[in-house]
Amino acid sequence: MGLVLAHAYRDEAARRGLAAGASEAALVATTAVQPLLDGRSLSAGPDLATLPRLAAITQAADGVARLRIRDLDGRVVYSSDGSGLSGLADDEILQALHGATLVSLTRLNSDENDVGPVGPEVVEVYRPLLAGAGHVQVGVLEIYLPYAPIEHDIDEGLGDLYRDLVVGLCVLYVVIAVLLLATTGRLRQQAAANAYLAEHDTLTGLPNRRLFQRTVAEMTACGGQGVVALIDLDRFKEVNDSLGHQRGDLLLAVLGGRLAAEVRPGDLVARLGGDEFGVVLSRVVTEAEAHAALERLNARLSDPVEIDGLPLTAEASIGFAMFPDDGLDPDTLLQRADIAMYAAKAAHSGTVRFDQAQDVFDPKRLAVVGELRRALRDDELVLHFQPKVRLADGVVTAVEALIRWEHPQRGLLSPDEFLPVAEQTGLIHPLTEWVIDTALDHAAIWSAAGRVLPVAVNVSARNLCRPGFAEQVLAQVHAKGSSPSRLIIEVTETAVLTDVERATANLRLLAAEGILVSLDDFGQGQTSLGHLSRLPLFELKIDRAFVSNMDTEAADAAIVRSLIDLAHDLGFVVVAEGVEHAATMDALRALGCDDAQGYLLCRPQPFDAVTAWLAAQPQPVVAGP
Repeated sequence: MGLVLAHAYRDEAARRGLAAGASEAALVATTAVQPLLDGRSLSAGPDLATLPRLAAITQAADGVARLRIRDLDGRVVYSSDGSGLSGLADDEILQALHGATLVSLTRLNSDENDVGPVGPEVVEVYRPLLAGAGHVQVGVLEIYLPYAPIEHDIDEGLGDLYRDLVVGLCVLYVVIAVLLLATTGRLRQQAAANAYLAEHDTLTGLPNRRLFQRTVAEMTACGGQGVVALIDLDRFKEVNDSLGHQRGDLLLAVLGGRLAAEVRPGDLVARLGGDEFGVVLSRVVTEAEAHAALERLNARLSDPVEIDGLPLTAEASIGFAMFPDDGLDPDTLLQRADIAMYAAKAAHSGTVRFDQAQDVFDPKRLAVVGELRRALRDDELVLHFQPKVRLADGVVTAVEALIRWEHPQRGLLSPDEFLPVAEQTGLIHPLTEWVIDTALDHAAIWSAAGRVLPVAVNVSARNLCRPGFAEQVLAQVHAKGSSPSRLIIEVTETAVLTDVERATANLRLLAAEGILVSLDDFGQGQTSLGHLSRLPLFELKIDRAFVSNMDTEAADAAIVRSLIDLAHDLGFVVVAEGVEHAATMDALRALGCDDAQGYLLCRPQPFDAVTAWLAAQPQPVVAGP
């Protein structure tokens, strides 16, 4: 760039030098030469009186190397140094004779007509001479001006330019270098920040799921032994719902910091999302060491946390798998740690190691999962229905929907053969949605035929503890245009106890909208009276284990009597399950039991069969919408 600028400057300076020469020639012509001419053609020869004055002007004109005057034929009629008197007119002279001004850079005496040695560089100018009142051209002025002063000025200008260019370019290079360094530094910082954010959680500052999975992969690739654990906070949704997400986030940040501070260097704690954390213990060899380390983490989590002046206590369920005993690759270890964590949450046991008995992901069960997805898609699932009958008058008060699978190769499958797998894999959610939709469709058919019956649907613990479950059920009821009171949600004690807070919240929302809630298999679980009083129930179903033996076992009869009295005291309808003998039904009627359900009354049957059975029964007294 400097060379280009210098070359351009030199060319421009030379052009200006020639222009300056032309201006000086014009000045000499107009102020010194033309006033001496009287307008006559110089072809007749110059006025001898003018010659001394021209010589005096030439001598006085500082810096003029040579001055000649030519007539209109191009002949030199005056030469300041006596040269060129016999020269002929060339192209430049002829152009000047036609009124043009020509300027060029040459050397003195370089023309063929000139004599003597070649002199220094000069600016050669040819311009018309005008004289008289009419400014008529009478000849041509040929003047040579030294170029050395002009070149000197050019060289000085170039020197200044080169100096300025060097200084400017150096400054420019320094500025560019500083900017490049600063930009590179910012880019590196940004890249480092982006890399950090890509593998770390913004809320807690802990590694995220991506870095956690990479760490697990590195541990398995390096061999040795280690532990992969998953930690899920119990009832964290309650904190968010009651205290707000901002306090929930603060609690997560505090608990994440506690976990990170508790592990040894080389171990990893990550936040995997929501209220779930992951832990990699890279130097744990035995199961006892793993339990001890994870129990320390769990104990640290349970220490009270004060958020905005509110004391909060967290509880967690931890599942872990050991490498290489429980799995040789990252996916297997993570999957099995997740299974163990779910088992810990279901059993409320704190910390649980993976056990093969918990695994629903063996090849046979995975095949069932794939077939079950196909069954949903291809309408292989059906509902059977079993009525509930009021003992006082034999009126059918409701029907319970029971799912079956018409397997194309294995025939009709009971729920026990596929629902456990569905619940462990999450397929239970679309299955439950299908059951509710289909049950409501069948209830609508009965209603249109004049038989208004609520239909009961069983939901699992995984359904009941799922955020948004109640909203999803209500949306299904509204989409079908059905009355909420047409649907009964049956839950077991075990399902409620899996996560009491979430289960209770979902059930309360359903009950508030008019959906009926029934507690199934009552007596077999561990429901405390405190929990029982908080649940929005309308019905208790006494477990068949007590009902089926009450006519032969006095203890079972006493339990059934106590449960009926308790339920009535709490304002619940009581249903006895598993009624298979007339003596049992008579005993239940004598104890004041409200409804009965069992093979004695009606076995579970397909829709058409139970519809025909219902046609022969007394009309229910359940109000329609």
